[in-house]
Amino acid sequence: MAAVAHLGRSRDIAVAGVRAAVQLAVVSLAIGWVVCSVPLLLAFLALMYAVAVRTAGRRITANGTWWWAGLPIAAGVLPVVAALLLTGLVPLKGITLIPVTGILIGGALSVTSVGGRRALDELEQRRGEVEAGLALGLLDRDARLEVARAPASDALLPGLDQTRTVGLVTLPGAFVGMLLGGASPVEAGAVQLFVLVALMAVQAVAVALVVELVARGRLHRDGAQGPGERP
Repeated sequence: MAAVAHLGRSRDIAVAGVRAAVQLAVVSLAIGWVVCSVPLLLAFLALMYAVAVRTAGRRITANGTWWWAGLPIAAGVLPVVAALLLTGLVPLKGITLIPVTGILIGGALSVTSVGGRRALDELEQRRGEVEAGLALGLLDRDARLEVARAPASDALLPGLDQTRTVGLVTLPGAFVGMLLGGASPVEAGAVQLFVLVALMAVQAVAVALVVELVARGRLHRDGAQGPGERP
């Protein structure tokens, strides 16, 4: 416990645990109504998205540009969910759509938050390299992108590691849930596979877009230089 306290996140961990308990209690009470009504279902999904945007955006930057985080999350999640609905792999029913969409939004939130922070950190620490790129004739967006792209892509590593080791190190929630629900191991494995593949696609799109937004100065920190500005 002493080692955890030295990390400086003790309060954050405690608050997150309490919030999780309260939020799960509320969702447990509300989900019975949500799954029985399409309008309520869509409203609940919109709420999930709004909370994800707010969380990721405020984690990246504490200023008024936080709402740009909605673009990478939506661009990754919406096409995948639409494809799953159109192909019939996921029916328009709350009992299936909510958990699948929640997994995808949660994955997009994580990589958007981490990717955006890593990109901005690198631009602050390697400002000289950006200036060198500008001196060589690169556009501001291109110079910033060269510095930010590789570090931001590290946000994809946890998802890649999870996919590579699935079944060997961890048994993901969708797989275990289907087994507990009575599905065969083959059926559970098939569902988990498509969730993992869809999640990787969502995360790749989200990271690519958040880096682009940082490179163009749409997401920035107070006091940082935007595109085209000079000291």
